[in-house]
Amino acid sequence: MESTTRPPVRLLVFGRQGAGKGTQAVRLAEQFGVPHISTGDMLRAAVREGTEFGQRAKEIMDAGHLVSDEVMLGLISERLAQPDAVNGWLLDGFPRTLQQGKDLMALTGADGIDLALDLDVAEDVVVERISSRRVCSSCGANYSVQVPPTSPWTCDVCGGEVTQRDDDTEQAVRERLATYLLQTVPVVKWFEEQGLLATVDGVGDRDEITNELISLVTNRLF
Repeated sequence: MESTTRPPVRLLVFGRQGAGKGTQAVRLAEQFGVPHISTGDMLRAAVREGTEFGQRAKEIMDAGHLVSDEVMLGLISERLAQPDAVNGWLLDGFPRTLQQGKDLMALTGADGIDLALDLDVAEDVVVERISSRRVCSSCGANYSVQVPPTSPWTCDVCGGEVTQRDDDTEQAVRERLATYLLQTVPVVKWFEEQGLLATVDGVGDRDEITNELISLVTNRLF
């Protein structure tokens, strides 16, 4: 009888801030039954659980420094070794630099990454998306200039004040995008050179984008 066992699905998701990467990463992880591993969530979990690299990361962050590539790779290694990742995983937020990409490839092996997906959204589009975003200061509910709360800048969920975050101003967004261009675009191009990159237009209907991403992964792996 032919085996119906599905091969592991090991994915990376790239995209400028505001490209919809987080939303699509969650959907893809659910579709393929693998954990969505977000760098921020992973850091917080490792610190909370007191793992070896979590303790090191906490000391570094408490001192006000950035977590080094070595510690980040250690955290990734710990996370990918957990039981829920045995049949695959989706990494969101790592690697951010070319060195991290090469380190990840060394960690997983040449065949350890199936596909890197890049959501392509023009800079001006993501600047508009993020700079128009407004957030409830109490519960974190999201709104926008185009779709505000029912009452003027009062949260529909909890009644808290709805404001623009300091890091959502146009200047702050463009600074973050400049960092992405400098640090992360080189690793995206490097995965393309390895034959592992698939680029998808991130502008349009969310469901249609999701379906295109699912189709790309399915055609590549199954």
